[in-house]
Amino acid sequence: MLRIAVQAKGRLYDETMTMLSESSIKIESGKRTLLIPAKNFPVEILFLRDDDIPQAVASGIADVGIVGENEYAEKKEDAVIVKRLDFSKCRLSLAIPKAADYKSLDWFEGKKIATSYPRILEEFLKKNNIHSEIHVITGSVEIAPGIGLADCIFDIVSSGSTLVSNNLKEVEVVMRSEAILIANKSLSSDKKQILDELLFRFDSYKNAEGKKYIILNIPNDKIQEVCKILPGMKAPTVTPLVKEGWSSLHSVIEEKTFWDIISQLKALGAEGILVVPIEKMIL
Repeated sequence: MLRIAVQAKGRLYDETMTMLSESSIKIESGKRTLLIPAKNFPVEILFLRDDDIPQAVASGIADVGIVGENEYAEKKEDAVIVKRLDFSKCRLSLAIPKAADYKSLDWFEGKKIATSYPRILEEFLKKNNIHSEIHVITGSVEIAPGIGLADCIFDIVSSGSTLVSNNLKEVEVVMRSEAILIANKSLSSDKKQILDELLFRFDSYKNAEGKKYIILNIPNDKIQEVCKILPGMKAPTVTPLVKEGWSSLHSVIEEKTFWDIISQLKALGAEGILVVPIEKMIL
């Protein structure tokens, strides 16, 4: 059994549980339940605070954990990054009052900076030879300048709306973060096998994300032009139709380019275009 530490609530929790569900791992969450086994896969989920996950993995309380890279960098626990998961993206940034005149990092010299990430901030200030006072706050860091606790803040930024609502502006991005999968350095061979299968499922889900399977009928003399538009994973699949001079063509396209590609295909004479969502993609 592989034990996975997962954030107990928030956006990272939501996206992690979606990934597990889409990887066909069935978890029935219950209120106030901290440890839940999967019904159909040899894993169990341990729900923790995000800042407790690196230590839990490093100490062996959990075998692996899904956590924000920002927490991993701040805690500096002895666990290894196994995979970047490409979700829950954010950045750690310095933000100052909106009315302040900002030209360079020198602005922070002698200032009091409120943050929940003192280690990351201290390293950044030291690297840039800036001498500031770090004021550690847990939660609601953005209110610190408004109530006189600090001159500015160093905190997580996603959309930036929280900064705006507190009359702050982002001036320096110190670190970009996303969800990562970390592991204990002493996993047994059995647990490594389970982890490999888990990663295979995650990859199959992520490979399919944002992609569509497209099937269309096209005159044979237009196949080469269509193939330039629809390269597919290696090349489109082409199958002759009973109707002479026509073929069926199958390929995979990115959802973000969908409508532009459809317009080009119609202009080349494509008919009977069928677009199907992709649940999993194994490369």
